[in-house]
Amino acid sequence: MSETRKPWHGVIVATSLPFHDDLSVDFGAYGESVARLAAEGMHGVAPNGSLGEYQTLTHEERDRVVETALAHAPEGFTVMPGVGAYGGREAARHARFAKDAGCQAVMCLPPNAYRADDRAVLEHFELVASAGLPVTAYNNPIDTKVDLRPDLLAKLYAEGFIVGVKEFSGDVRRCYEISERAPGLDLMIGTDDTVLEVGIAGAKGWVAGYPQVFPRACLALYEASVTGDLETALPLYRQLHPVLRWDSRTEFVQAVKLGQEMTGRRGGVCRPPRQPLAPETEAVVRAATQALVDAGVN
Repeated sequence: MSETRKPWHGVIVATSLPFHDDLSVDFGAYGESVARLAAEGMHGVAPNGSLGEYQTLTHEERDRVVETALAHAPEGFTVMPGVGAYGGREAARHARFAKDAGCQAVMCLPPNAYRADDRAVLEHFELVASAGLPVTAYNNPIDTKVDLRPDLLAKLYAEGFIVGVKEFSGDVRRCYEISERAPGLDLMIGTDDTVLEVGIAGAKGWVAGYPQVFPRACLALYEASVTGDLETALPLYRQLHPVLRWDSRTEFVQAVKLGQEMTGRRGGVCRPPRQPLAPETEAVVRAATQALVDAGVN
Protein backbone atom coordinates (compact mmCIF):
# COMPACT_ATOMS: atom_id res chain seq x y z
CA MET A 1 0.00 0.00 0.00
CA SER A 2 1.46 3.32 -1.04
CA GLU A 3 2.54 5.69 1.71
CA THR A 4 1.06 8.53 -0.32
CA ARG A 5 -2.41 6.98 -0.45
CA LYS A 6 -5.04 9.35 0.80
CA PRO A 7 -7.20 7.80 3.54
CA TRP A 8 -10.27 7.54 1.30
CA HIS A 9 -8.39 5.92 -1.59
CA GLY A 10 -8.32 2.19 -2.31
CA VAL A 11 -10.81 -0.45 -1.25
CA ILE A 12 -12.65 0.85 1.81
CA VAL A 13 -15.05 -1.84 3.00
CA ALA A 14 -18.50 -0.72 4.10
CA THR A 15 -18.67 -3.17 6.94
CA SER A 16 -21.73 -5.11 8.02
CA LEU A 17 -22.38 -5.36 11.73
CA PRO A 18 -22.86 -8.68 13.55
CA PHE A 19 -25.48 -9.00 16.27
CA HIS A 20 -26.02 -11.44 19.11
CA ASP A 21 -29.22 -13.48 19.23
CA ASP A 22 -30.84 -10.74 21.33
CA LEU A 23 -29.88 -8.23 18.58
CA SER A 24 -27.29 -6.46 20.72
CA VAL A 25 -24.10 -5.62 18.83
CA ASP A 26 -21.39 -8.30 18.87
CA PHE A 27 -18.44 -5.95 19.17
CA GLY A 28 -15.97 -8.81 19.56
CA ALA A 29 -16.97 -10.35 16.24
CA TYR A 30 -16.92 -6.94 14.59
CA GLY A 31 -13.38 -6.28 15.76
CA GLU A 32 -12.29 -9.65 14.38
CA SER A 33 -13.89 -8.77 11.04
CA VAL A 34 -11.99 -5.48 10.81
CA ALA A 35 -8.68 -7.17 11.64
CA ARG A 36 -9.36 -9.86 9.08
CA LEU A 37 -10.13 -7.37 6.33
CA ALA A 38 -6.86 -5.58 7.03
CA ALA A 39 -4.99 -8.88 6.86
CA GLU A 40 -6.69 -9.67 3.55
CA GLY A 41 -5.28 -6.55 1.94
CA MET A 42 -8.14 -4.09 2.16
CA HIS A 43 -7.19 -0.44 2.57
CA GLY A 44 -9.76 0.49 5.19
CA VAL A 45 -13.27 0.20 6.56
CA ALA A 46 -16.32 2.45 6.59
CA PRO A 47 -18.32 1.52 9.70
CA ASN A 48 -21.80 2.91 10.41
CA GLY A 49 -22.81 3.08 6.77
CA SER A 50 -25.93 1.62 5.22
CA LEU A 51 -24.42 -1.87 5.32
CA GLY A 52 -23.72 -1.32 9.00
CA GLU A 53 -27.42 -0.65 9.64
CA TYR A 54 -26.58 2.74 11.13
CA GLN A 55 -30.22 3.81 11.17
CA THR A 56 -30.98 1.20 13.86
CA LEU A 57 -28.06 2.11 16.17
CA THR A 58 -28.00 4.43 19.15
CA HIS A 59 -25.35 7.15 19.39
CA GLU A 60 -23.56 5.08 21.99
CA GLU A 61 -23.54 2.01 19.75
CA ARG A 62 -22.27 4.03 16.80
CA ASP A 63 -19.49 5.47 18.92
CA ARG A 64 -18.42 2.06 20.15
CA VAL A 65 -18.47 0.63 16.62
CA VAL A 66 -16.01 3.37 15.60
CA GLU A 67 -13.82 2.72 18.64
CA THR A 68 -13.84 -1.02 17.92
CA ALA A 69 -12.80 -0.48 14.30
CA LEU A 70 -9.95 1.81 15.37
CA ALA A 71 -8.78 -0.66 18.02
CA HIS A 72 -8.41 -3.38 15.38
CA ALA A 73 -7.00 -1.23 12.57
CA PRO A 74 -3.27 -1.59 11.90
CA GLU A 75 -1.16 1.45 11.09
CA GLY A 76 -2.05 2.94 7.72
CA PHE A 77 -5.47 1.26 7.64
CA THR A 78 -8.30 3.75 7.18
CA VAL A 79 -11.33 4.01 9.45
CA MET A 80 -13.81 6.31 7.68
CA PRO A 81 -17.12 6.08 9.53
CA GLY A 82 -20.43 7.06 8.08
CA VAL A 83 -21.94 10.07 9.84
CA GLY A 84 -25.32 9.93 8.13
CA ALA A 85 -28.17 11.52 10.07
CA TYR A 86 -31.45 13.33 9.55
CA GLY A 87 -29.88 16.70 10.31
CA GLY A 88 -26.53 18.46 10.04
CA ARG A 89 -26.07 19.04 13.75
CA GLU A 90 -26.42 15.33 14.47
CA ALA A 91 -24.14 14.40 11.57
CA ALA A 92 -21.57 16.94 12.77
CA ARG A 93 -21.73 15.38 16.23
CA HIS A 94 -20.76 12.01 14.75
CA ALA A 95 -17.97 13.68 12.73
CA ARG A 96 -16.54 15.35 15.84
CA PHE A 97 -16.56 12.04 17.66
CA ALA A 98 -14.75 10.42 14.74
CA LYS A 99 -12.05 13.11 14.80
CA ASP A 100 -11.56 12.92 18.55
CA ALA A 101 -11.37 9.11 18.38
CA GLY A 102 -8.61 9.23 15.77
CA CYS A 103 -10.34 8.58 12.42
CA GLN A 104 -8.78 9.87 9.21
CA ALA A 105 -11.95 10.88 7.32
CA VAL A 106 -15.73 10.54 7.40
CA MET A 107 -18.39 9.61 4.86
CA CYS A 108 -21.57 11.67 4.81
CA LEU A 109 -24.99 11.31 3.25
CA PRO A 110 -27.02 14.44 2.52
CA PRO A 111 -29.77 15.26 5.02
CA ASN A 112 -32.38 12.56 4.56
CA ALA A 113 -35.36 13.56 6.68
CA TYR A 114 -37.01 15.01 3.55
CA ARG A 115 -36.16 15.96 -0.04
CA ALA A 116 -33.72 18.72 0.88
CA ASP A 117 -32.96 21.57 -1.53
CA ASP A 118 -29.46 22.73 -2.47
CA ARG A 119 -29.27 25.30 0.34
CA ALA A 120 -30.02 22.64 2.92
CA VAL A 121 -27.46 20.28 1.39
CA LEU A 122 -24.74 22.94 1.41
CA GLU A 123 -25.42 23.84 5.04
CA HIS A 124 -25.46 20.17 6.00
CA PHE A 125 -22.03 19.48 4.56
CA GLU A 126 -20.67 22.76 5.94
CA LEU A 127 -21.66 21.64 9.43
CA VAL A 128 -20.03 18.23 8.97
CA ALA A 129 -16.87 19.73 7.47
CA SER A 130 -16.59 22.07 10.46
CA ALA A 131 -15.57 19.06 12.57
CA GLY A 132 -12.20 19.22 10.83
CA LEU A 133 -11.92 15.86 9.05
CA PRO A 134 -11.93 15.29 5.27
CA VAL A 135 -15.48 14.48 4.15
CA THR A 136 -16.41 12.11 1.36
CA ALA A 137 -19.97 12.67 0.20
CA TYR A 138 -22.22 9.66 -0.26
CA ASN A 139 -24.62 10.17 -3.14
CA ASN A 140 -27.52 7.75 -2.84
CA PRO A 141 -30.54 9.39 -4.47
CA ILE A 142 -32.35 6.05 -4.58
CA ASP A 143 -32.67 5.77 -0.80
CA THR A 144 -32.30 9.37 0.40
CA LYS A 145 -34.33 11.06 -2.37
CA VAL A 146 -31.65 13.79 -2.43
CA ASP A 147 -29.50 13.72 -5.55
CA LEU A 148 -26.00 15.14 -5.28
CA ARG A 149 -25.90 16.15 -8.94
CA PRO A 150 -22.54 16.86 -10.58
CA ASP A 151 -23.14 20.62 -10.41
CA LEU A 152 -24.04 20.39 -6.72
CA LEU A 153 -21.00 18.25 -5.97
CA ALA A 154 -18.89 20.88 -7.72
CA LYS A 155 -20.32 23.55 -5.40
CA LEU A 156 -19.63 21.43 -2.32
CA TYR A 157 -16.07 20.84 -3.49
CA ALA A 158 -15.47 24.51 -4.36
CA GLU A 159 -16.59 25.48 -0.86
CA GLY A 160 -14.09 23.03 0.62
CA PHE A 161 -16.77 20.90 2.24
CA ILE A 162 -15.92 17.57 0.52
CA VAL A 163 -12.85 15.82 -0.89
CA GLY A 164 -14.53 12.91 -2.69
CA VAL A 165 -17.83 11.30 -3.51
CA LYS A 166 -19.09 7.76 -3.20
CA GLU A 167 -21.24 7.68 -6.35
CA PHE A 168 -24.17 5.32 -5.82
CA SER A 169 -26.54 6.65 -8.46
CA GLY A 170 -25.60 3.83 -10.82
CA ASP A 171 -25.38 6.34 -13.68
CA VAL A 172 -21.82 5.94 -14.92
CA ARG A 173 -22.27 8.80 -17.39
CA ARG A 174 -22.25 11.36 -14.59
CA CYS A 175 -18.77 10.25 -13.50
CA TYR A 176 -17.33 12.08 -16.50
CA GLU A 177 -19.35 15.22 -15.78
CA ILE A 178 -18.17 15.18 -12.17
CA SER A 179 -14.54 15.14 -13.31
CA GLU A 180 -15.25 17.98 -15.76
CA ARG A 181 -16.99 20.21 -13.22
CA ALA A 182 -14.72 19.40 -10.27
CA PRO A 183 -11.42 17.98 -11.54
CA GLY A 184 -9.93 17.74 -8.05
CA LEU A 185 -12.85 15.88 -6.50
CA ASP A 186 -12.01 12.21 -5.99
CA LEU A 187 -14.49 9.80 -7.54
CA MET A 188 -15.21 6.66 -5.54
CA ILE A 189 -17.03 3.57 -6.76
CA GLY A 190 -20.25 3.35 -4.77
CA THR A 191 -22.01 0.32 -6.21
CA ASP A 192 -20.30 -3.05 -6.39
CA ASP A 193 -21.89 -3.80 -9.76
CA THR A 194 -20.31 -0.77 -11.46
CA VAL A 195 -16.71 -1.42 -10.37
CA LEU A 196 -15.32 -1.79 -13.86
CA GLU A 197 -17.22 1.09 -15.44
CA VAL A 198 -16.46 3.62 -12.68
CA GLY A 199 -12.95 2.26 -12.25
CA ILE A 200 -11.97 3.03 -15.83
CA ALA A 201 -13.74 6.41 -15.51
CA GLY A 202 -11.05 7.48 -13.06
CA ALA A 203 -12.07 6.24 -9.61
CA LYS A 204 -9.60 6.66 -6.76
CA GLY A 205 -11.39 4.30 -4.38
CA TRP A 206 -14.21 1.83 -3.87
CA VAL A 207 -16.53 1.92 -0.86
CA ALA A 208 -17.34 -1.74 -1.14
CA GLY A 209 -19.62 -4.41 0.25
CA TYR A 210 -18.69 -7.73 -1.32
CA PRO A 211 -14.98 -7.75 -0.40
CA GLN A 212 -16.33 -9.00 2.93
CA VAL A 213 -17.29 -12.18 1.08
CA PHE A 214 -14.67 -12.52 -1.67
CA PRO A 215 -11.86 -10.17 -0.59
CA ARG A 216 -8.99 -11.31 -2.81
CA ALA A 217 -11.07 -11.53 -5.97
CA CYS A 218 -12.64 -8.13 -5.34
CA LEU A 219 -9.25 -6.54 -4.66
CA ALA A 220 -7.90 -8.00 -7.91
CA LEU A 221 -10.95 -6.71 -9.78
CA TYR A 222 -10.54 -3.21 -8.34
CA GLU A 223 -6.85 -2.99 -9.14
CA ALA A 224 -7.37 -4.24 -12.70
CA SER A 225 -10.27 -1.84 -13.24
CA VAL A 226 -8.52 1.34 -12.07
CA THR A 227 -5.39 0.50 -14.05
CA GLY A 228 -7.36 -0.26 -17.21
CA ASP A 229 -6.26 -3.89 -17.33
CA LEU A 230 -9.35 -5.12 -19.14
CA GLU A 231 -7.81 -8.48 -19.97
CA THR A 232 -7.82 -9.26 -16.25
CA ALA A 233 -10.83 -7.22 -15.16
CA LEU A 234 -13.52 -8.20 -17.64
CA PRO A 235 -13.62 -11.98 -17.13
CA LEU A 236 -13.37 -11.53 -13.36
CA TYR A 237 -16.14 -8.94 -13.44
CA ARG A 238 -18.39 -11.28 -15.41
CA GLN A 239 -17.69 -14.06 -12.92
CA LEU A 240 -18.44 -11.91 -9.86
CA HIS A 241 -21.37 -9.91 -11.22
CA PRO A 242 -24.12 -12.36 -10.17
CA VAL A 243 -23.29 -11.52 -6.55
CA LEU A 244 -22.04 -7.94 -6.99
CA ARG A 245 -25.43 -6.84 -8.33
CA TRP A 246 -27.03 -7.55 -4.96
CA ASP A 247 -25.14 -4.56 -3.51
CA SER A 248 -27.52 -2.30 -5.45
CA ARG A 249 -30.72 -4.00 -4.31
CA THR A 250 -32.90 -3.47 -1.28
CA GLU A 251 -31.76 -6.75 0.29
CA PHE A 252 -28.05 -5.89 0.04
CA VAL A 253 -27.35 -6.17 3.77
CA GLN A 254 -28.97 -9.59 4.07
CA ALA A 255 -27.25 -10.76 0.86
CA VAL A 256 -23.78 -9.73 2.04
CA LYS A 257 -24.34 -11.26 5.47
CA LEU A 258 -25.46 -14.52 3.87
CA GLY A 259 -22.31 -14.51 1.75
CA GLN A 260 -20.21 -13.95 4.85
CA GLU A 261 -21.80 -16.94 6.55
CA MET A 262 -21.25 -19.10 3.47
CA THR A 263 -17.54 -18.26 3.36
CA GLY A 264 -16.78 -18.83 7.03
CA ARG A 265 -17.21 -15.26 8.23
CA ARG A 266 -19.63 -13.77 10.73
CA GLY A 267 -22.73 -12.35 9.07
CA GLY A 268 -25.88 -13.24 10.94
CA VAL A 269 -29.23 -11.55 11.29
CA CYS A 270 -30.32 -7.95 10.80
CA ARG A 271 -32.15 -5.63 13.13
CA PRO A 272 -35.72 -4.63 12.32
CA PRO A 273 -37.10 -3.36 10.07
CA ARG A 274 -34.89 -5.52 7.83
CA GLN A 275 -36.39 -8.97 7.51
CA PRO A 276 -34.71 -12.27 6.59
CA LEU A 277 -34.45 -12.89 2.87
CA ALA A 278 -37.58 -14.34 1.31
CA PRO A 279 -36.99 -18.01 0.44
CA GLU A 280 -36.99 -17.40 -3.31
CA THR A 281 -34.55 -14.48 -2.95
CA GLU A 282 -32.29 -16.42 -0.61
CA ALA A 283 -32.16 -19.28 -3.10
CA VAL A 284 -30.90 -16.95 -5.85
CA VAL A 285 -28.27 -15.30 -3.63
CA ARG A 286 -27.17 -18.62 -2.20
CA ALA A 287 -26.81 -20.23 -5.64
CA ALA A 288 -24.77 -17.33 -7.02
CA THR A 289 -22.50 -17.32 -3.99
CA GLN A 290 -22.07 -21.10 -3.96
CA ALA A 291 -21.11 -21.11 -7.63
CA LEU A 292 -18.20 -18.80 -6.86
CA VAL A 293 -17.18 -20.84 -3.83
CA ASP A 294 -17.23 -24.01 -5.94
CA ALA A 295 -15.08 -22.23 -8.55
CA GLY A 296 -12.45 -21.51 -5.92
CA VAL A 297 -13.07 -17.75 -5.75
CA ASN A 298 -12.00 -16.24 -2.44
